[in-house]
Parts: sequence; C-alpha cells; structure tokens
Amino acid sequence: MALLSPRPDRRRGRADRHRAAVSHLSRADRRLGRIIARVGPCTLRPRRAYFATLCDSIISQQLSTRVAEVIFARFVALYPQQRPTPAAVAKTPLPRLRAIGLSRQKAGYLKDLAAGFQDGRVRPGRLVRQSNDTIIDALVSVHGIGRWTAEMFLIFSLNRSDVLPVDDLGIRKAIQRWYGFKTVPAARTIRRIGRPWHPYETVASWYLWRSLRLE
Repeated sequence: MALLSPRPDRRRGRADRHRAAVSHLSRADRRLGRIIARVGPCTLRPRRAYFATLCDSIISQQLSTRVAEVIFARFVALYPQQRPTPAAVAKTPLPRLRAIGLSRQKAGYLKDLAAGFQDGRVRPGRLVRQSNDTIIDALVSVHGIGRWTAEMFLIFSLNRSDVLPVDDLGIRKAIQRWYGFKTVPAARTIRRIGRPWHPYETVASWYLWRSLRLE
C-alpha cells in the first residue's frame, strides 16, 4: 500500500520563518535584538477572512476599542453564521447599517468595499500573488481605506514579511523610546533605521509594537 504524503505543517513552516527573521534581526540590529529577547517568540498569524477584516478596519476608525467591538459584533450578526460577504453587504439597506450604530459615511464605505470585491478592484484570489504596492493601490481605491489600513492588512492578514509602516504612531513611539530620540522620528529616519531589517520589516514592526508594553 502506498503511503500518503503528510500534509504540510503550516505552523511549523511559520515558526521556521519567524526563527529566521529573529535570527536576522538580532544580528542586524543589537537594540532590536534586546527587544526581541525581552518580548519572546513572535506569534504573528495570518487572518484569512479578508473581507470581514477590512470591514472591521473601516468600522474601527476613530472609535474606542470597546465601541468598535460592539458595533462590529452587531454588524456580523446581520448575516448568516456571522459571516458578511460582499454580495450580502451590497444588498443590505443603508438604514439597516445605520441602525447598528454606523455613521452614514462608514456605511457608505462598507458599501464601496463590497463593490470593490465585486467589481474586481480587490481580487481576494490573487492577493497571495500580488505585490505589496499592487495590493495597496487596490485597497486605497476603496473609500475609507488609506495607506495605513492597507499596510495593516498586509501585515496582519497576509503576513507579508517586508512591510514597515513608517507613519504608524506606535512604531514611531517605540523607535523614539528605544533608539534615544527626544521626539518621535520622521518617516525618513525610520526607513534609515529599518534598512538593515530587510526583508523582515514586518516582524521587526511586530516586536516594536509589543515593546511598548515592556516596563
């Protein structure tokens, strides 16, 4: 009897990539290496529900974490199995979206996101093969999604390895704290500091965010 080939262990592959990133970053940047040693293993994981994740990003804008969680829970409860799809959101009347606590503007943004998935501006089946810039261009064509949101999608949904969100306030504050700046550094300074991190800027960013929790 022929033996079946074992299924690839995605978790093991992800752990191997994280170890390679940590090894590179620790050698390339001693300050970052000390942060890595204090924070511990990287636990970054992909999020596969692309459409729902982007809906959550739009809903969360300019809201406290708790309020955003409540409204997003109401939003997903509108749909079977709490799984909003582009087609379903496109058919949802605006008054129904407004009734769960969304502003008229955000309800419109969700409608445009649904349209973007339907009209081909955003192609979920091609995302894994598209470049970072192509994905960013596609996402920012949707009303309510800017470059920062697109970069967060690249990092937390797709786990792209080489994303450095230089305009993120958390990244700027972490670099200010650990690299000895009196004020938050400019984007060009962050790019200079992050040059040795390539091609693992995403893991470096994850550690910088986590470092803000350290005493």
